[in-house]
Amino acid sequence: MNSSNRPVDDGAREKVDEDDHDLLTFGEAGERLRLEVAAAVREVGRLRQDGPSEQLERAEARLDALRSAAVRNSAQPINDANFEKFFGYPGKAKRNLPGPSAT
Repeated sequence: MNSSNRPVDDGAREKVDEDDHDLLTFGEAGERLRLEVAAAVREVGRLRQDGPSEQLERAEARLDALRSAAVRNSAQPINDANFEKFFGYPGKAKRNLPGPSAT
């Protein structure tokens, strides 16, 4: 993503570093969103040149929705403060990964 929190279109599909092929992971969902955003950007550009304004408005609304989804999908660490918002019930974040060394 660039500084405006919008995915950057470089035209190529990136390899996702995930092992679990049974689930749609954050990485895979993010990659699919990135591709859809890139396609929507191209469509908006095409419609701005020669498309009907009604189609352009729908394409721009879709692009905005895709960009919002991409921002929401960006993986953020789960902690005690955001646990309930993420899972929908109160609780504590499981701390099963070692943190930085104290030394």
